[in-house]
Amino acid sequence: MPDHARSSSPAVQQQLDRLAALSPGRDTLGLERIDALLARLSRPERRLPPVLHVAGTNGKGSTCAFLRAALEASGLTVHVYTSPHLVRFNERIRLAGRLIADDALATLLAEVLDVADGIGPSFFEVTTAAAFLAFARVPADALVLEVGLGGRLDATNVVPPEAVAASGIAALGLDHQAFLGDRLISIAGEKAGIAKPAKPLVTMRYPAPLAARVAEIADAAGARWLPRGYAWDFAATEGALRYRDASGALDLPLPRLPGPHQAGNAALAVAMLRHQDHSRLPPLPDSAYRAALGWADWPARLQRLAPGPLRDLLPARSELWLDGAHNRSAAAAIADYFRAHLPAGAPFHIVTGLLANKDAAGVLRPFSHRAVTVHAVPVPGHAHHAPADLAALARETGHPALAHNDPAGALRWIARHAERARPPIVLVMGSLYLAGEVLAANDQPPS
Repeated sequence: MPDHARSSSPAVQQQLDRLAALSPGRDTLGLERIDALLARLSRPERRLPPVLHVAGTNGKGSTCAFLRAALEASGLTVHVYTSPHLVRFNERIRLAGRLIADDALATLLAEVLDVADGIGPSFFEVTTAAAFLAFARVPADALVLEVGLGGRLDATNVVPPEAVAASGIAALGLDHQAFLGDRLISIAGEKAGIAKPAKPLVTMRYPAPLAARVAEIADAAGARWLPRGYAWDFAATEGALRYRDASGALDLPLPRLPGPHQAGNAALAVAMLRHQDHSRLPPLPDSAYRAALGWADWPARLQRLAPGPLRDLLPARSELWLDGAHNRSAAAAIADYFRAHLPAGAPFHIVTGLLANKDAAGVLRPFSHRAVTVHAVPVPGHAHHAPADLAALARETGHPALAHNDPAGALRWIARHAERARPPIVLVMGSLYLAGEVLAANDQPPS
């Protein structure tokens, strides 16, 4: 899939331009190309620190954030690989706690591209190889590794079993159907493909057919399947998250990240760390889990934006929220949050832009029974639903809707029509590429 990455560093941009020319964007899932690439790079994937590998349709990024926070709270150094980036390409690779520097990134990308002739790797395969080179060369105690797409055939799945401390799968839903199919049972099988022999595969609780498929894949791989409700469980009450497994119970605070769904993502991270292969990583103290729920940060996931050039377009006391929900299940979680968060009578607006391959009706449907004005915007540099078409679709669901040229235009319209006594609550939701544009425009890039 096209990435259209840009960098303010000329050295990095030179390599991104080379990458765009080499890989025009049509990804085909498979491990053959990444394996050939890593072979030419002297197998960095065999020299990684202990890996915590996370898949899932929704929630895997937040789970990675909780994993990182818990490991760092225990005094360990952590590499992190996530995708996509929001503002800067460097966000994808965190070395021992810090975003990779431009000079190091440019050198690594050049090193991979210089040996890529004849392989035809995708954008993600090149960046994964560059990340593995960095992780193999810079010492750290652990690597939190997010699956890019699917699991079984994702480029990150070349990590050897002996490198893995635990694998985990967050919530399942429909997304990337062109690659993974349009049946949840098939998607469950693809995600479970990260299972490794004799290693724990920690998952959420799924409906019976999906659970049976995950169990089948885990059994075939020789992995130890540890689902919620069997090997571990949690309950979120007002002000507390109670986690339990065979080793005992933990009383934890609720996550600082907004949204009731984050309790499940945090509990999954705790379960992965409590069940991980302790020959690879030491057990964490209980205090690390408590700290993690207050430390973890994951931009563009129910993020309330700070004052800045974009936020300040709205009247005083308004709220501007940002979330990268781009499928129906993610949008449903966001709708649940705002159902409880919105004061009675508060004007509610959604500014949304979605890629052309996303189910726009499915994303809007969870908001169908509430008073909301929809503002459709483009996703610059990407094939997207035309704002006029997206607005028309929103009107079909019973919402007032308008099309705008950009989020700033939408916010100006909202400000012009706002009542002083009732400041609006605005959610920018949809493509993560749109989220990146919003963070950049508000001078609030991830750090």
